Amino acid sequence: MENNELTSQLAQISTVSGIEKLNTTLGSISGQIDNSQSLQASNLIGHGVMIPGTTILAGTGSEEGAVTTTTPFGVELQQAADKVTATITDKNGAVVRTIDIGELTAGVHSFTWDGTLTDGSTAPNGSYNVAISASNGGTQLVAQPLQFALVQGVIRGNNGNTLDLGTYGTTTLDEVRQII
Repeated sequence: MENNELTSQLAQISTVSGIEKLNTTLGSISGQIDNSQSLQASNLIGHGVMIPGTTILAGTGSEEGAVTTTTPFGVELQQAADKVTATITDKNGAVVRTIDIGELTAGVHSFTWDGTLTDGSTAPNGSYNVAISASNGGTQLVAQPLQFALVQGVIRGNNGNTLDLGTYGTTTLDEVRQII
């Protein structure tokens, strides 16, 4: 074997060994990042998040004259709108309230419904849906409705962390538009 061949083979062995060590180190770093992300996600337990969806829950206390409480809802706009309207419907699809929100900038915005119907009466306890329409200069815009959900846990899986939202199922951290 020639000197230069031996030197070349030693260099290749050294390179392979270095790559194996690098892979081991990267695997360790990746595991540490996963653990860190799980720890950060666990800080969301007990907090509300806004995710894509249309559900609003309404309920009143048991006391006479109790105030109706509703879960927040929201909208994500890719561009500013000069007219935004929220239409709230009951489980049968009947419109129970229309709210003129007005102008909004691009981004995520959250709102609360006071639980009153168009006629001024209090909405019955239950689940409602919201549809958002947005326009600018008469041109319809894409308006992603957002619903509120309470984070009840974090599930670690092969594809990363998912948030357990109880009756709303699960969602990924990518879907969270706002933390409340």
